[in-house]
Amino acid sequence: MKKIMALIVFICINFTSCTTKKTTLETTSLEGTWQLNYITGPKIAFDGLYPNKKPTIVFDIINNKVAGNNSCNQYFGALILDGSKIDFKEAKMGMTMMACQGNGDSFYMEILQKIETYTITDEGKTLNLLVGDIVMMRFNHQK
Repeated sequence: MKKIMALIVFICINFTSCTTKKTTLETTSLEGTWQLNYITGPKIAFDGLYPNKKPTIVFDIINNKVAGNNSCNQYFGALILDGSKIDFKEAKMGMTMMACQGNGDSFYMEILQKIETYTITDEGKTLNLLVGDIVMMRFNHQK
């Protein structure tokens, strides 16, 4: 009986440590600057929505901060992560308030507030921000 209990404890510890490593690896992969290359929904082509400057998002994992540029204004806030869940609604985002042409900047912020989870694919080169299982925004990692 003691051997069975020891085996069960050993298996539980191994499963827990594997899950922790995966979450830590994915969170670490989130670090850095990402540039938007796809956003769902607009009736305007992507390059028409962002003709001069593509939006970016920057994750600072160590300091739990997120910041970026929505193609016109800078934004910033707290980074709220729980595994692959990410919450921009509760992040208390601040933003500069320059007058902007078009509506690409406001559309970007509107979609960002809806995001629930993220995935990192293509060997760490692509960040997908999702609502449910639908990719709403896609970013390329910048070096």
